[in-house]
Amino acid sequence: MKHLAFIFLFSLLVSMPLFAQQEIEFKSDRNIQNEERYPGAFILSMVENQVYFLHDGIEVWCDNAVFYKKANFFKAYGNIRMQQGDSVKMYSNYAEYNGNTEFAFASGKVKMERPQTTLETDSLFFDRVKQQAYYRSGGKVTDTASVLTSRIGRYFMEQDKYSFVNEVVVTNPEYVIHSEQLDFYSENGHAYLYGPSTIESETSTVYCERGFYDTRNDNGYFVKNSRIDYDNRILKGDSLYFNRENSFASATNHIEVLDTVNKSLVTGHYAEVYRDKDSVFITKKALAINFKEKDSIFIHSDTIMITGQPEHRIVRGFYDVRLLQGEMSGRSDSIYTDQQSGITKLINKSGDRKPVLWSGRNQMTGDTIKLFSNTETEKLDSLLVYENAFLIQEDTIEGYNQVKGKFLVGYFEDNEIYEVNIDKNTETLNYMRNGENQLIGINKTLASRIKIIFENQKIQYIDYLSMPDGELVPEEDFPPNARRLEGFNWRGQERILNKEGLFEGQPEPELVKIQGIPLPEEPEEFFDERDEKDELLLNENSRLKPQILQNREQDSLKYKTTKDSLDIPKPDVREDRLQKKDSVN
Repeated sequence: MKHLAFIFLFSLLVSMPLFAQQEIEFKSDRNIQNEERYPGAFILSMVENQVYFLHDGIEVWCDNAVFYKKANFFKAYGNIRMQQGDSVKMYSNYAEYNGNTEFAFASGKVKMERPQTTLETDSLFFDRVKQQAYYRSGGKVTDTASVLTSRIGRYFMEQDKYSFVNEVVVTNPEYVIHSEQLDFYSENGHAYLYGPSTIESETSTVYCERGFYDTRNDNGYFVKNSRIDYDNRILKGDSLYFNRENSFASATNHIEVLDTVNKSLVTGHYAEVYRDKDSVFITKKALAINFKEKDSIFIHSDTIMITGQPEHRIVRGFYDVRLLQGEMSGRSDSIYTDQQSGITKLINKSGDRKPVLWSGRNQMTGDTIKLFSNTETEKLDSLLVYENAFLIQEDTIEGYNQVKGKFLVGYFEDNEIYEVNIDKNTETLNYMRNGENQLIGINKTLASRIKIIFENQKIQYIDYLSMPDGELVPEEDFPPNARRLEGFNWRGQERILNKEGLFEGQPEPELVKIQGIPLPEEPEEFFDERDEKDELLLNENSRLKPQILQNREQDSLKYKTTKDSLDIPKPDVREDRLQKKDSVN
């Protein structure tokens, strides 16, 4: 018996539909039938109150409707309003709804309102089972801060997210975004950009191929092929952060900041750019390059700061500064460069190591070194060494030629030193050779002021201009321990010979792991692939053709309704009232 009861119960369950369809409820002032024109349907119209439908939490009001009760389907005309709970309201001129599949279609001045956004389009599909709305003939979403348009759009109600594809434009009073694909969350105004995208304003243009932007707070970050173009600077990096309100941008890993006016480039692995202050801060293998027609200038230090308007840029470098220009190189604790005046200052703030400069094999040191460039020709013009000036030249065979004094002035031609003047308490020690380069003696002389002439960056001769006191001593009579002047410090091993030498002896910086922006999840197609035998989303009485429910990139037609209402003669309101009164009596 138990076995037979189980079989009976199983047969009963199988014979029942898997999902009981809820019937559409309605109210209408007028309810007529016209079997010839609308077989099997009720024609509903308003007299004083709009026609009203209710189905599973969705309410619909309209002026007129054709209701196929057995099919659980209606078509609505004129001043339509659909409402799902308190969160979704939709208006249109025409709409239809299938209660069995909970699928709706609206056309003609469609407007869907959410608490934070309003969607306007010509035609809209609405799948209540998926809780998704979809358009593909162009649409506009108005947010509290921006207006977003695209050719294709899809709204995910559970996530409160719009996904825009193709010809996406976001218009804000401060900027305009163009993107290939953009996901927008209406609750917080967050936008995710995919594919080639730009954010353009009067003061900057951001480009990226993957990024995030907070449209309400005007900030974002970008992580693929990203760059920010200002009036006179271009900022690139693996990851860029941008804040429009503060006119601030930062970049992380493989940074480039290009100055388009002054033809200079700064690289590193972390940078900050303040547009209003016209300043750049960069660190982690920071390198500033000032491009010249001949012998560009390279400055490397722990930290580099660039400030000032384009016509008056100031470059500052801090901690272990290294300089290279052609055959000239230098080191110091810090550096200051005024691009307008052409002055570069090598400064020693720590006090333990003096600034040093090499021109060929000539080493110059002092408490402070100043370089002067001709701003028109962009070539080195002269240099000054303040306090404790010391010039050392490595002899071609042995020993070092040395000159020291209080101040040193040098002059350049084609970026090569050709003359040096040393003033006050000067001392010289140089190896004298004959025409066959044979050493004939060592000359050690004191003088008040001297001039040195160079040829091919080698000392050609020394002119003692005032009160010389010294003599030429044979090498064998010159004690080895006296062959170096007081303060001698040859630092040839520190000399920088090429660009790679700017970073010699320094560890590679540990790069920050970039927090990327994942690609968007590929949602299922809005229209599922259906078998002909399956129940269609559309009812057979739908205004649309089944082939419309095919997934495609765009619609060739816009589904504009030709009529906003049915051709129903308006009733005599007084007669309707009298009929209602008689029926009550």
